[in-house]
This record gives sequence, C-alpha cells and structure tokens, in this order.
Amino acid sequence: MLLKPPATWRADLLAGAVVAVLLIPQSLAYAMLAGLPPQVGLYASLLPLLAYAALGSSPVLGLGPVAVLALMIAQALGGLPPGVSAEAGVLVLAAEVGAVLALAALLRLDALASLLSVPALRGFENGATLMIAAGQLPVLLGSTATGFTLPTLVASAWDRGWHGQSALWGGAAIALLLASRRLRRPQLARLAPLLLLVAAMMLSAFTPAAQGVAQVGALPSLALPLGLPPRDAAVWLHLLPSAALVALMGFVSSLAVSESLAQRRGEKLLPAAEMRGLAAANLVASISGGMPVAGSFSRSILLHQAGSRTRWSLVFVALFMGLAMVLLAGPLAHLPKPVLAATIVVAVLGGFTLRHDADAWRYAPAEGLLMAVVTAAVLLWSIAAALAIGVVGSVALLIQRTARPHVARIGRVPGTQHFRNVERYAVECRPEVLGLRVDESLVFTNARGLTEAVLAHLAEHRRLVGPPQRVLMMMAPVNHIDVSGLTALQELQAALAAEGLRLEFSEVKGPVLDRLRAIGWLERYDVSLYLSHHEGIQAGEHALRPSLADQDAPGQL
Repeated sequence: MLLKPPATWRADLLAGAVVAVLLIPQSLAYAMLAGLPPQVGLYASLLPLLAYAALGSSPVLGLGPVAVLALMIAQALGGLPPGVSAEAGVLVLAAEVGAVLALAALLRLDALASLLSVPALRGFENGATLMIAAGQLPVLLGSTATGFTLPTLVASAWDRGWHGQSALWGGAAIALLLASRRLRRPQLARLAPLLLLVAAMMLSAFTPAAQGVAQVGALPSLALPLGLPPRDAAVWLHLLPSAALVALMGFVSSLAVSESLAQRRGEKLLPAAEMRGLAAANLVASISGGMPVAGSFSRSILLHQAGSRTRWSLVFVALFMGLAMVLLAGPLAHLPKPVLAATIVVAVLGGFTLRHDADAWRYAPAEGLLMAVVTAAVLLWSIAAALAIGVVGSVALLIQRTARPHVARIGRVPGTQHFRNVERYAVECRPEVLGLRVDESLVFTNARGLTEAVLAHLAEHRRLVGPPQRVLMMMAPVNHIDVSGLTALQELQAALAAEGLRLEFSEVKGPVLDRLRAIGWLERYDVSLYLSHHEGIQAGEHALRPSLADQDAPGQL
C-alpha cells in the first residue's frame, strides 16, 4: 500500500509529468480506436492508475489504455445487442475484466499466464500492430470504410472513396511525427505528439485549413461519471467470453513488460500483486466511465528512462491527466481525426520488427510457424481465434516436445568423475553397466515412451560395447515423478528383469526420493540407489574400456 510520498518524490514527479505528456494523445487515440468517445480514454487514465498504484508491485508499469486491447475492445463491442451503446457496453466489459482477474488472483492462477508462450504472444502483437495500423488508414484518408480484419476492411474500402484534404492532413502529421524522431533532443521528441495535437487544434479552430476534415467534435463534460455499470444480464453474458480474452491478454502483456523491466532494474516483481493491481484498476475503470486498461510497453519504458522510483509516479501521472482534462476540454473538440489517427499509426509501427520472427524460424521452426499462424489469424480471422490458436498451439508444442522423454546414454570422461553423452564426448563405458541419464521429469505426457527409449539404448549398448548386467540411471535432472511416471518405471523394471538385468538409480533428488520411500518403492522392486553416478559405476569390478561409439569432437550437454 502507498501511504505517503517517499523521499524520491521529485524523481517520481518528473517521471509522471513526462509520461502524462505521452498518455494524453494515446488515451484519446486508443479510445477512438476502440470505437469509443475520446473522453473514455481520459477517464481510463485517472482513477484506475491510483488503484494499481495501491495494489500493484511495479514502479514502472505504464498503466492505461493500450492499442492491442483497444482493438480487442472494438471487436467485443461490435456485436452488442440492439439498444445497448458502446459507452455502456465498455463499462460492463471493464467490470468483467476486473472480476475475472480478481477471481484468478483469489485462486492464485497467475501461473496461467504461461499458457500463452512467447512466440504466440509476439505473433499476436505483430498481427494486432499491423491490424491497428491498417484500421487507421480509412480515418487518415477520410474514408468511411470499416472492418476488424483485412478482408472486411479491404472490401469496405473498395466500395467507398476517400477525402483528399483529410489525406493531406494525415500524411503531413505522419511526416512531422517521423521527422521528430530524428531530433537530437529526446525530451523534445517525446513532446512531439502533444505539440502536434495542440498545433492541429489551433489551426482547425482559428483557420479554415481543416474545413471539411472530420473532427473529434464537441465533448460532453469531462467530470468523472461515477456510477455502477449497467446491470443488463444479457449484456454481461454476451461480453463475458470477450472479457476473459481481454483479461488474459492484458495480464500476460503487462506481466511481460513489468518482468523485463524489473530484471533490468534488479527489482523483484510479484505476479500475484500485478494481477491484483490490474483487477482493481479495471474494476475502478468500470465505475468511473473508463475502458479496460493494461500496461503499455512504450509508457513503461518511458517511466523507467525518466527515473521513476516508486508507484507514486503513477499517482502523479493521474494528477497531470486530471489537470489536462480541465484545460483541454474545449480545444479537443477541434482536433482533426486524421491527426489523431496519425499518432496511432506512428506509435504502433514505431516499435514493429520482424527480427523476433526471423530468430524463431532459425532457432525453432515449429515455434516460428506458430508465431506466423497467430499473426495471420489476427489479420484474417479474429482476435479470439488468434488467442485460442496461440494457447492451443503453445500447449500442443509443449506436449510434442515432452511426448518422448529424452534419455541419453552416458560414459565417463577419461580421468574425471564426470559423465557425458556418448554422442557428444569421447567417453569410457563399462560393458557390464548401461549408464543412462533421464533429462526431464517423468510425467503423464512422456511416461509411455520411457521403456521404449531405454530398450533402444540397451540394444545399442549390446551392439557397440557388450551385454550389460545392470542399467544405472542418473536421475539428477528429474524434478518430479507423477503416478504415470511411477507406473512407467515399474514397467521398465519388469522389462529389464525379463532380460535378466537389474535397474539401479543414482543421484535421485530429495523430494523425488521422499515419495519413492514413502511407499517403499525401491525395496519392493529391489532397486539399488547410489549417491553419485560414479559410485554406481564403481560398484562393478570390471576394468574400463573405451566405448566403440566414442567421438573425439567435443560437444555440449
């Protein structure tokens, strides 16, 4: 909890002022991206920040409206029942996002964020980035085309024209924003979006330059509309699936940002506290006229670079946002929409890169393919389908990787007590002992393949070295054995006994050994146990001789 400003309040005050400058145009733009009135983005940048500051754990998470969630919100609100406004629906959506996160925090489900792997998350972000930019092109060009996927957007744009003067405003705004990024003074570059919006509002208000160009229009009172969201059960049920997806994406993306910055700053992050903070922020957004919020990468980096020391920086961001709402209520009505769209396009494409895709293709083609499929699903299908593909694909790849346990045949590195894979090192093997290393936990996903893997190594050992009398398995990498794994070990022991071979273990970890001893498993199946693999090998009396499978080239474990 935050009780009083810390001694570092000056650094937090400066960081809050810098980030508020960026948050003002982004709040307006992302509300428009979600198909909502601009003031909804401002409302989401006030009290929700205070709620997160009270319950969260990251001092640099730039909370507020974000582009990816705005696209998801737009899709969720696109199918509301007749008679339900987007402003009412988004309050319900924010309340449900907060409730889902609060329930997950209560059940300690923060670990579920791992269901969405990094390739799936990056593929989703790539697709969302491109779709956000494509979705703003009609606004930039003064077209009335709409659509949440590329096919529908292109089909709509094909039938509708564009407005030359709007395109001129949008193109000029993009050119100025891109030019500002080359300024040698970073502080001035960060102010560029806000300065551009102010200049555009002045030109539109006091000159005929923007005549015929779509503008934000008159805003209602910017006083916070405190109150409970609508209680229409049909709306709540309709939006619940979308709320679950928004909650998952918001938490996963926020956690990824805050964890990366916490590692860079040498700080400890509490995922459970992050989930509680996000839950509180979205619940508060639902009763203060806002939209679902999450952590923004660009604003978080800016908070870090600006010197934020504690979560009081978010309190100062909210204070500066409140001041801006009072001062800018009138001028915002004259803001040309193409200029606002330009800030979105430049902001989302500024950090776009395909380097991660290229690295994934080279390192793990299957994960690179998942990244590409998720990106394509966002562009061509829907946000919900892309997230589902990402989760299912991540789990499928995990199962595929663990469906067959990795079991290595090992031998002793000459002159040492170290044992390494015979396929990677020049090692020595005893003919009477088949040394194996199980490289992962034995659980239901891979247990069925254990006996087959061991028997394959047994046949290889007989062919290259000689007939063994016992099989010694190094269990140091095994962190857990579930009931399926235990059953697989029993089947392995029976298969080896049928061939007149003993099963022995070495270097079993304490927690695993405790469970085996709790049921007397080692005694029941007459399995010998050795403190070290070297001790187990030395239990035999035969002299060492080189394995015929030894290789001279060094390798890696």
